[in-house]
Formats: sequence, C-alpha cells, structure tokens
Amino acid sequence: MTGRPEILFPLFAGLETLDGVGPKTARIFAQLDVEKPRDLLFTLPYSGVDRRHRTSVLGAELPAVLTVEVEIGHHQPPSRKGRPYRVEVRDAQTTFQLVFFHAREDYLRRQLPSGQRRVVSGKVELFDGIAQMVHPDHMLRLDEAEEIPLFEPVYPLTAGLTQRMMAKAAGSALDLCPDLEEWIDPALRAREGWPHWKTAIETVHNPLSADELALTAPARQRLAYDELLAHQLTLALARSVVRKGKGLASAGTGRLQSKVLETLPYRPTGAQTRAIAEIADDMARPVRMNRLLQGDVGAGKTLVALMALLVAVEAGGQGVMMAPTEILARQHLEGLRPLAEAAGVVLEILTGRDKGGERKAKLAALQAGDIQILVGTHAVFQPDVAFRDLRLAVVDEQHRFGVAQRMELGGKGRAADMLVMTATPIPRSLALAQYGDMDVSVLDEKPPGRLPVTTALVSAGRMDEVVDHLRDAIGSGRQAYWVCPLVEESEAVDMTAAEERFKHLRAALGDGAVGLVHGQMPPRDKDAAMARFVGGDTRVLVSTTVIEVGVDVPNASIMVIERAESFGLAQLHQLRGRVGRGSEASTCLLLYQPPLSEGGRRRLEILRETEDGFRIAEEDLAMRGAGDVIGTAQSGLPKFRIADLERQSALMALAQTDARKLLADDPALTGERGQAARALLWLMEQDKAVRLISVG
Repeated sequence: MTGRPEILFPLFAGLETLDGVGPKTARIFAQLDVEKPRDLLFTLPYSGVDRRHRTSVLGAELPAVLTVEVEIGHHQPPSRKGRPYRVEVRDAQTTFQLVFFHAREDYLRRQLPSGQRRVVSGKVELFDGIAQMVHPDHMLRLDEAEEIPLFEPVYPLTAGLTQRMMAKAAGSALDLCPDLEEWIDPALRAREGWPHWKTAIETVHNPLSADELALTAPARQRLAYDELLAHQLTLALARSVVRKGKGLASAGTGRLQSKVLETLPYRPTGAQTRAIAEIADDMARPVRMNRLLQGDVGAGKTLVALMALLVAVEAGGQGVMMAPTEILARQHLEGLRPLAEAAGVVLEILTGRDKGGERKAKLAALQAGDIQILVGTHAVFQPDVAFRDLRLAVVDEQHRFGVAQRMELGGKGRAADMLVMTATPIPRSLALAQYGDMDVSVLDEKPPGRLPVTTALVSAGRMDEVVDHLRDAIGSGRQAYWVCPLVEESEAVDMTAAEERFKHLRAALGDGAVGLVHGQMPPRDKDAAMARFVGGDTRVLVSTTVIEVGVDVPNASIMVIERAESFGLAQLHQLRGRVGRGSEASTCLLLYQPPLSEGGRRRLEILRETEDGFRIAEEDLAMRGAGDVIGTAQSGLPKFRIADLERQSALMALAQTDARKLLADDPALTGERGQAARALLWLMEQDKAVRLISVG
C-alpha cells in the first residue's frame, strides 16, 4: 500500500497554510487538538446564531441576538475610569445604546461616525428600561453588511480564539476540500438520503438553520457514519488478519467435559450451553478464535471458560487463564481445582510470587506439557514462560489488558485461540466500538438457585442502626463487606477513610470480628486479610474498591456501600454482585449522604429497581456518556470528533455490518469502493488499518 493519497495532502499540511493563522494562532489551535486543516474540518459548530436583519429592536423578546441597520447618534465617553463608553443609535422605530468597556475613543469615533449609517449585530438586553447592545459582534458599513452570515455557526473555542478567527480558518480549510470518491455503499446512501462527503462538510460549516446542526441532520449523520465506518473497517481488518493467521484446529472429544458436567450439582443454563457450543465450534476451525464472553455478575462465566480450556486439553494441547490480580488468579484456581480434578486434568498457578526453584520446576513442567491448564497473572507474559502446545488463552476482565497484550499472549502459542471474559455488561454500541474485532457470546441468564439481592437506600444519619443490624447478623453467623467511599483519585485518602471506618467498626463489633483491605497494603498482608475473611475468621471485611472484581465468599450475604452516591452505576452493580452467591437471602445497603444530586438519586434508584446488568449499563451510558462508562483513560475506546456513541448507536451497528461486508467482497480494498475506503482510512488517520491492508 503506497503512502497517503496526494489528493489529501492539502488537508494534512500545516495550519499556517490557512487564512489568518500564524505560528502563534496555530499554537492556540493546538489546545483544541487542531493541528492541521483536516482537524479543523472535523471540529464542527455546536450551535448557531440567527443574524437575519430586522427593521428594529422594538418588539423583540429580549435578551436576543439581533441584526439591525442604525443611524449613529452622539457618543458619551465615560465620566470616570471604569465606566462604560456609550453610543446612542436609532433604528427604524426606536433608539438604543451600543455599550463598550475599556474602549479607545479615537477608534470608536472612526468606526462609528455620528450621522452615518451602520449595520450592527449582537446581543441586545434591557438595562433600566433601556435596550443596550454590549460589544456588538459586527459593526459594518452598509456596503459590507453582506459579510454577516444569515445564520452564523458557533464553534468550540479556547482562550485566545474568537468565533471570527475560527470561522475564517474553517472557511479557508473548506477551500482545500477535495472531491473524494464515494466509500459508502450507494444503496445505503440513497436509503438514508445522505449527501456526498464534500457537500456534507460544506453544509455543517455553513448551516442555514439550527435544524442543519442537529445530530439527525443528514449531513451530520453522514459524517458521523464516516468516522464509525473508518473505525469499524480498522477493527474488521484486524479481525481478518487474525483470521488469516493460521489457527490450530482444536477439536474436543467431549470426554473431559462430560466428566465435569457429571460432578456439577446443577445443569448449565441455556445461555451457558449455547456459549460453550459457539466456542467449541470456533476452536475446531483452522482460523484463530477471537471471542468475547460477556456475562453479568454471577452468570457463570467460569464454567464456560473451563469447558473451553478442556477442549484445548482434549485436543492434546494446553490452556492458560489470565486474571488481572493475584487474588483473582488464586480464586480461579480454587474454583477450577475440584472440577479439574474430577476430569483428571493437571492445573497449576503461576504468579509474580513464584521464585527460584519452585518457579523453575513449574516452567519446566509447562514446557514439557505436564501442566495442562495454567492459571496466572500477567507474570505469564514473561519471556521465559514457554508452553509445549498452547491452544487457548482465556483473559479475565478485558479492560485491564490492552489489545497489545492480547496479541502478545496469542503469540505465546503459535496461533492460540483467544477468549476474553468480561463481567461488565457493555451496551451494544460500546461493545461494538471497543470489541468490534471480536465475535461475542453473551450469558444473559442467571444460574438456578440464585436468590435476588434486596437493595435498600439508607441515609448516612442512620449509621448506628446499620451497625446494630450488622451486629445481629454476624451474631447469627453471617458475613458482610463494608466498602468505603472513593474519596478522591488518591489511594492514600481512600486508605485513611477505610482505616477510620475499620477502627470504628472494630470498637463496635469486637477486635477479632473486623478485617481491613486497601490498595496501599503489601500484597502479602492483603491476601492474608482476604484469606481470614474467606475462612470465616473475620466476619466483616472493610475495604476500598479492591474487592470489586470477582472475589467469591458464598457466606457473605451483606454488602454495605458507604457514600454510594460517589460511585458509578457499573461499579455499584459490580460491588453488589459480591453478595447473593450463597444460599442465604442477601442485602445490599447503599448509604448516602443527603442531599443527593439529581444524578446521584437516579443512579441509586436504578440499582434498587433492577439487577439486570445490561439495563444498568444502558442507563449508565445514557447518564454518563461513553468515555466515562469504560473509563476512557484505560479503555482504548476511540475518541470520536463527530459521532456520538450514546445517541448514534444504531449507526455503529450499521457501520460494523457494512465494514465486514466490504472486506468480504474486496479483502485487499482494490476495487472502486475499496480504493475510496482506503482514502477514508487515511483521512480518518487510521494508519494502523492501512498497514494491516499491506500485511494482508
């Protein structure tokens, strides 16, 4: 694949090539992430101002932006420093004032000579019954009045930029716009009534009314779609490269799986059975599997993962299961061990704690193929860890591992299949944005016998009642989590909050009854405290959010979340999922500090209403926006300039289907539409994708 098409060169030149942009202004633009004409084209106005001419300000509903022709009357310079400079003007029906602060008199007398006519445009407000236009946006001679657009777009700004500078630079960038060949499927474009790319760009920068700025306006939709299509093409290319990479066909015999199923005290849910079948089908094919297993808290992902690992073993290979933390890795080990033993499979764990001779022995056994399933943390990535025949890598809690690490792990086995598990239900549009390169299996049923968790909202003023309730509960043999608030992003402050609460509860419930876990503790102490809680020695575990992921203590049936309003919905849902895992009816108490904000109240009420993680995720997305739901910092979620993931999720699904179809019909993108799509990838700076085409 050659470099960027020449037709796009002007859009990727320096900003100084635009009207009115010098080195200093270019530095200011950079604060808006605008570094070249292309970036400016994709910085769209977010609203507009109606500047159609009126004969008079009389009768207008003030305050309002008005454009009128006036005759300049007399000037009233300020009587003392700090007072405004006023100019009286008369339109067709009434007089009003133009008002200026810190103005230079000689400049204003030149611009607004008494007795002459001017067109002025700006915000008019009433002060003490007198209409005033403070600092007009435009003051032009009648022969220049055409310069004022009838509907003027309003751009996002940063310190040092004015609307006029933005409009001028954007206009100049539009002049550089080439005519590009169409990359959207003609039938789709006709059905949606979308304009051509160049027309769309021109329309959004020169809107004729507020309607043309709406997300639903055809030009806006088209440009959002282009952005989503480029993103989905990149993911689809990544997917096809993975699939081209020779996979190993791992066909299971079902022998080990049926041994496990016989020992289970329950039958798998329909969703589990379906997911197991989808995974086994993928693994039996000679292309690499890249599948996401999405399941709500407690939907039984571990069983599905184990079955997949057993397929790898049945086929004569090995499997690895990765967890983000040591606590979780050990827990997977505990959960899988009895089942693996039932199947007669050798299971071992490898974490950063394995040192010296013990580590050496494990590595040798792994390389010889004596260890069939390995559970581990990212210690598994170290270069000296080698498998004899790695067929499947299962990664738990996707968003803690980047795409690069996924690839690296896949590299440990020549072409190991990948199964990624996440307990965070992700709304469909986000799943497509983040995992569009993967195939998805969803566990949307709870295993039988799971009792619902009763959720109650309790004001922090009733803390003593909660502690009394806890005393009774632990007296009757139950266990509880007490999660301390997220004070700030600082772990040290979180730690103090947890330590204070720990002291308070220990004083109320007795020394031996309460344990403490927080992020600042050495791993050894943390594990010891967890072990005491798991073993039932401590009855109440005070913690910061380190327990949110995966920890499983069936006897724990009470979850108290302090300052619940300071947590996000998804996080509260994850925390609540830590209880309700045993045979006891469980409760989750959301302690809040009144008064609650509107958003805070809404979040807590949604939790009280439903335990359905997917519904909670959709609500979360609607309330917070895409970047927050996954936590953009570590999510690898692309930054879209135009598309709005919350409100345009249907476009994302359309883009995925379209991208996959385009590549199926034209894998090397050499046809007419394929060539146009290459230009789109360059335009959207998806150079990564462009490299993938050349690889492919």
